[in-house]
Amino acid sequence: MIVYNPKDWIHATFTLHRSDTVRKLFPLMVVMALYSWGIAYWELEYLKLSERSWIRNITILHNLLGFVMSILLVFRTNTAYDRWWEARKQWGMLTNVSRNLAIKVNAFLAPQDEANRDFFEKTIPMYAHTLFEHLRSNKTRFMLDEKAHPEFEHLDNRKHGPNQVASLMYSRTNRLYRDEVLTGDQLIVINNELLALTDICGACERIKNTPIPWSYSSFIKKFIIVYVLTLPIGYVFSMGYFVIAAVPFVFYVMASLELIAESIEDPFGNDPDDLPIDKISENIRKHITEIVR
Repeated sequence: MIVYNPKDWIHATFTLHRSDTVRKLFPLMVVMALYSWGIAYWELEYLKLSERSWIRNITILHNLLGFVMSILLVFRTNTAYDRWWEARKQWGMLTNVSRNLAIKVNAFLAPQDEANRDFFEKTIPMYAHTLFEHLRSNKTRFMLDEKAHPEFEHLDNRKHGPNQVASLMYSRTNRLYRDEVLTGDQLIVINNELLALTDICGACERIKNTPIPWSYSSFIKKFIIVYVLTLPIGYVFSMGYFVIAAVPFVFYVMASLELIAESIEDPFGNDPDDLPIDKISENIRKHITEIVR
């Protein structure tokens, strides 16, 4: 995710980062310019239509459809941003739940209980890191230190990683209760945090695996293409050869909104506008170590 100064208009206006829509749409904009030039030349130099030609009234249809297009694009961008913001809230909740769980474990376990402290020091941030890997590549990888942890040997990277880590913490917590290291009340308190971890994972998976319906996305793209292709047919009479520049610009604005929506509706990718979940998981690891140790 790019961190920037929202008040810096000059930098935001004249800087092109690698995901800028101009670079993606430039070939199509060139095609639109050539197409507009062909339509303008055909109508102005070859057909030489009269003032009463019905083609001049196509602009009325564009004005009516322009309002519909604006509503569709606003809904599209709002829906995509809602997904992005919901993902950010879930990872903010994961940070808080991880901290709360570490604080409670630190208070409930004896200072000399190094084995259990070391276990939770590793598994709590491991859940965030495993969820990060799960959302990015759907593969689970574990980064452990050189100290032996026999309980981790049973983990299978072909299975659902976050569920495996949550199961490890549930099993250890239940064993601590049976060994009377934790009381029943303490078990209930910790159980609330462990449940929240799985709820957060499910919410992130819902965002990751449920994109906008295909029919809606396909309709918007077709609508944009048809709308822009018909623009020079009617506006060439009032704008002349200026449609060569105007039509590609209109296409750039409309298509850019769709590309931005496509980028932010999947907030767990590697684009500059996606969430920095790798850095968030690293901060969780650092904070948990500070609390438990």
